[in-house]
Amino acid sequence: MTTADHSDRTAATARTGTETRGRTETSQRVEGPRRLLALVRAVSRASTRATALAGRVARVIRPSGWFVGVCAVLGLGVGIAFGWVEWVTGGAIAAVMIVCAVPFLIGSRTYEVTLHMRRDRIVSGENAEGELTVRNPGRRFMLPGTVDVPLGDGLLEVGVPLLRGGGESTHPITAARLARGVYRVGPVTTVRSDPVGLFRRAHVFPDAHDLYVHPTTVVVPSTGTGLIRDLEGSATRRLVDADMAFHAIREYAPGDSRRHIHWKSTAKTGTLMVRQYEESRRARTAVVLATNTVEYADADEFELAVSVASSLGLRAVRESRDTDVVVGVEVPRVVRGRIVGVNRLPTASGRVLLDSFSGVVRSENTVTLARLCRLMVETGADLSLAFVVGGSTLTLDGLRETALAFGQEVAVVAVVCDERAHPRARMVSGMTVLTVGTIDDLAGLLARGVVSP
Repeated sequence: MTTADHSDRTAATARTGTETRGRTETSQRVEGPRRLLALVRAVSRASTRATALAGRVARVIRPSGWFVGVCAVLGLGVGIAFGWVEWVTGGAIAAVMIVCAVPFLIGSRTYEVTLHMRRDRIVSGENAEGELTVRNPGRRFMLPGTVDVPLGDGLLEVGVPLLRGGGESTHPITAARLARGVYRVGPVTTVRSDPVGLFRRAHVFPDAHDLYVHPTTVVVPSTGTGLIRDLEGSATRRLVDADMAFHAIREYAPGDSRRHIHWKSTAKTGTLMVRQYEESRRARTAVVLATNTVEYADADEFELAVSVASSLGLRAVRESRDTDVVVGVEVPRVVRGRIVGVNRLPTASGRVLLDSFSGVVRSENTVTLARLCRLMVETGADLSLAFVVGGSTLTLDGLRETALAFGQEVAVVAVVCDERAHPRARMVSGMTVLTVGTIDDLAGLLARGVVSP
């Protein structure tokens, strides 16, 4: 081996050692941040799990449990620190209560729960009745527990007895004298709690039902007998040049069709005479309900108005008349005055209409009755008869303004709901005004005070 070869090998070895040390140092520099990143991720996962666990624990502990826990910590800590026997005793008792309550939460309570409502639609003031069936699907017995059934803003608690494997228990549930509205029944929640009430575990079942509480209605007489049976429509007071109902004969005017010339009258007078007709129109009824808070003295008066509007709308729907049932739309206060709306309730059937009336509420952020009628006329079809329903705070001037929203061909009937007034019917500026004190007054007043359009 020559001296040059030895020198080359030595140089190559030096370069290899240098490269190896470089890679090792680079690997160490990269491995350090990787370990730090892995540590941060592990701490983050542990923190997330700890937060979730703390949240579940916090949901289990009731306010009384927090109080007893604080008493246990303070009693034992302060008592031992200062040698106060009374504090130690109180803390020990609180700790024993917690220890005795925890076993009641151990394990799962997998009931099979079935909720059945006898009727999903009732009338205001009636009782909502149903059955709750709780079954133990397992082979082991289950300790007594509680099942909560939410109903609207309320809560029905049902006690479940000890259930053997495969056993079941049926419990009737009743909600007495519900007011008009749409109630959400469920979801059912099974509850596991200790006898003292320190802790509470709950399992929610997804099943829920909607309960419709309809307004009280009465059967009212027909307000347009014969109109809907005439397939060609009913004659109105508006005169037109061509229709079905003959009205009179007048002189010929340029543009009149020669088909309508009345030749006998022309021969007698020596002047062209044409027939004139009354416009025929199918009977279309509108029921407009005021929903602004200022138009009613109290909530009971509004409920009476809803019952009146429901009865009128239901009668028109059952007679298969073209019907518009209109209420105001609640608008947020920030855009009040710039945005207004009309809510037309569906009239496909009587039940659908009553379902819609179940959810009608009064509000300060809706349009007044007069403006509501104007909006309805602007966006709706020609009417023959219009009922406007409001409260006792409506004045005669306000009712006149409401009637002006409709044309002269429309017969307007205003129903004023006032529980303190005697029932009566009167004519005001060509408009029939009915005052009702109860829903039972409506049928008699309609029979005496309303003229068919």
